[in-house]
Amino acid sequence: CADSSEPGADLCVMTRLLGYVDPSDPCFVAAILTITFNPLFWNVVARWEQRTRKLSKVFRSPYLACYSLGAAILLLNVLRSHCFTQAMLSQPKMESLDNPTAYRVGLALLGIGSTFVLSSFFALGFTGTFLGDYFGILMEARVTTFPFNILDNPMYWGSTANYLGWAIM
Repeated sequence: CADSSEPGADLCVMTRLLGYVDPSDPCFVAAILTITFNPLFWNVVARWEQRTRKLSKVFRSPYLACYSLGAAILLLNVLRSHCFTQAMLSQPKMESLDNPTAYRVGLALLGIGSTFVLSSFFALGFTGTFLGDYFGILMEARVTTFPFNILDNPMYWGSTANYLGWAIM
């Protein structure tokens, strides 16, 4: 990079980091598309269900409709994880991350992330996890046990830790 004494943002770091990403790689594109599409899909479907109750009518039960959407979300998440894994394997790897310490940090993030995701699922149950409130399936009370007593949105933070850990590994 050129002289960094000029005012403004130092783009050297970003330029170096972008050297480790090949945005033309089909695996990278597929990962970006699934990461973007999945939450868009389930939020649009859940809000549509809340307004129209069409899925509940088709399945003749809000529970069956919620379970079906949950199954679709799980399948989409398997696809997203596969695309993410393929993208990670096909992208250049930073030499500084190719060591036992980085591997252990990634593994620790996976452990922490999985703890948050799984404990959130157990605390909320299937319908609580997979948008049951949009189907009129409400919990009796707000969940305040672990991990919800530690942080807000533990499932999202846990998923983020999982993907960051996997990327570091």
